[in-house]
Amino acid sequence: MHLFIVGGETVETELRRKFGEAHNYDFCPADALDLTARLAAADVLFDLRDWPELHYEQPRQPLFYDTTARSLAELLQGERASLGPIFGLCALPTLLDRPLLEVALYQAEDADALAALCAKLGTEYRLVADRVGLVTPRIVCMIINEACYTLQEGTASVQDIDLGMKLGTNYPRGPFEWANAIGVARVYETLECLYHDTHEERYKVCPLLKTMYLRGESFEL
Repeated sequence: MHLFIVGGETVETELRRKFGEAHNYDFCPADALDLTARLAAADVLFDLRDWPELHYEQPRQPLFYDTTARSLAELLQGERASLGPIFGLCALPTLLDRPLLEVALYQAEDADALAALCAKLGTEYRLVADRVGLVTPRIVCMIINEACYTLQEGTASVQDIDLGMKLGTNYPRGPFEWANAIGVARVYETLECLYHDTHEERYKVCPLLKTMYLRGESFEL
């Protein structure tokens, strides 16, 4: 299949690992002048920009959007109906290359199209609700936020918290290692969107994390 990916530079390696080298990958910069011409040749589309715009082109191909920060319902509010099926996924670094692809539907009637598409892409998948943060980003970013509160209180160090999480839960990374891998800015922005959507205290950004975001800093591991 010809996979057309707009704005996916941060997850190129993961996408290639996830779907394998049997496909033709076309990573298109967001400002490419020939974007529309390249779009026409694709079998499936991934728009991973902060402000997705491919629906303005009215493509007929299946289209995935990164819905970590905005649900499909919000993204497409007031837009013309798409000519092809639209799906949401998480494109945060480290959360894409997993055995199961986490996917949200925009229209329930596109479930069969998704099943056929994932079979062609060679991936298992699970349907999740069309909500900001999907499922895994909500959990991971909340854990990172809670770890920041612990660090801010001075009860444990970055290294102690990371080690404790890996040994105690068998997670592949500690929360601060994970924050650096995803990107502190992306973690902060995801939590901000989650808090705005839910107003739940567990998503309220820790002041330490906000300060690091504003300063453009990462955690010293």
